[in-house]
Amino acid sequence: MQFRYAMVYVCVTFVVLLFLNIYCSGTSQMLFYHSKEASMVEKCQLTAAEIASLEALNTSNISEAVGKMESLRATRLLITDPGGMVLYDSYSADSSLGSYALLPEIVQALEGVSGNDVFSWQYQDGVMQSRVATPIVAYGNIIGCLYMMEYDAEQGGVIRSLQLNIFTITLILEIAVIVFSVMFATAFSTRLRRVLASIRIIRSGDYSHRVAMGGNDELTVLGDEFNQLTERLQISENKRRQFVSDASHELKTPLASIKLLTDSILQNDMDQATVREFVSDIGNEADRLNRMTQKLLSLSHIESQEDGDCEIIYMRPTIDKVVRMLTGLANQNEITITADCQQDCPILILEDDLYQIIFNLVENGIKYNVPGGKLTIRTFREEDNAVLQVSDTGMGIPEDAQPHVFERFYRVDKARSRSSGGSGLGLAIVRSMVERNQGSITLASVPGQGTTFLVTFPVFDPEEDVQ
Repeated sequence: MQFRYAMVYVCVTFVVLLFLNIYCSGTSQMLFYHSKEASMVEKCQLTAAEIASLEALNTSNISEAVGKMESLRATRLLITDPGGMVLYDSYSADSSLGSYALLPEIVQALEGVSGNDVFSWQYQDGVMQSRVATPIVAYGNIIGCLYMMEYDAEQGGVIRSLQLNIFTITLILEIAVIVFSVMFATAFSTRLRRVLASIRIIRSGDYSHRVAMGGNDELTVLGDEFNQLTERLQISENKRRQFVSDASHELKTPLASIKLLTDSILQNDMDQATVREFVSDIGNEADRLNRMTQKLLSLSHIESQEDGDCEIIYMRPTIDKVVRMLTGLANQNEITITADCQQDCPILILEDDLYQIIFNLVENGIKYNVPGGKLTIRTFREEDNAVLQVSDTGMGIPEDAQPHVFERFYRVDKARSRSSGGSGLGLAIVRSMVERNQGSITLASVPGQGTTFLVTFPVFDPEEDVQ
């Protein structure tokens, strides 16, 4: 494809250079034409003035006058009377004395009352032939015509040499254009084929492949963008594989428990109380599966959902609603909840998202607290940000585990998480919702003392925005 474009470019360039060659050749000839016309017309007029001063216009007088003109150099000189009959011919080998010279230049020069200066020019085979005719005028009357012709091989050679130089330069330029076009097309095609080959490799599933373009042009930028895209694809693929692996592992555990419990019921003779206990355990595992699938669906919905209709709300009403919902769970775990929302700020957010964020953080603070512990919820303003702080006095999170707590299915204490019904998805859902609403979430934890989550949203003050 690129060679096709290169050939089109070469053809267009060739046509342009050809027209340029023709134009330059024509221009050079025109320059010589005007120069020759001016000199010959002037010389012919001077000679005609000398001839007009003769007492009688006859062959002997004209020959004598012409003989005295040493500077007069012409290949052939004709002098006629007003009717066009030749009175003098410098070309003795084929003298036309007494005959009529019906040359176009002579005819045009004798036309009209005062006559005309006529010049014609022809270049052929490296020789320039110039012809000029002017009327001989005495006392306002035309008494004859002077015709002069020159063969100039020297200036013809100059024109020929100039045209040859122009043709040579044009040919060299055309060869250079062809070579450059072929080289450019080859290099471009090679690099483009490299990109296409990389696309095929990526399409086959090898997201670790990178294309090395080199250079500093648009294809290099394309290669860099391609590498960044494949890097993101590789990261997404790794996350997808990790998610599938984690989800499979997490779903396998309750399914294995259900399978084990049902096999035990079917293979063993049990009393009614034992069967009821096993069935209760199966129900708990089923509930756990249901919670896990609901959270997976919720997380998938958050990541695929576009921004909804946000509204300007304060956090305090939502906090109060969450506290009322989780008071029963807190009482079961002997946890005291304290809400300090004296400094509350308006934020632009989906109310359902804010409820889910607060609910998950408070629920985690209750589940992973210690009996008799405390849970504190605060809101305050920090410059142009509204901050939600949820602190507990629980077991804390080890330092090496803190960077991973927002990952899917990650659990610090897997045994306790399973016993408390945790799936390792709650904080991943929280982070996705926070980021979807232009917020950020961080944590600070000291093992054995507790954990603090800080959720930050931009303050949305309608009065300031209007101003």
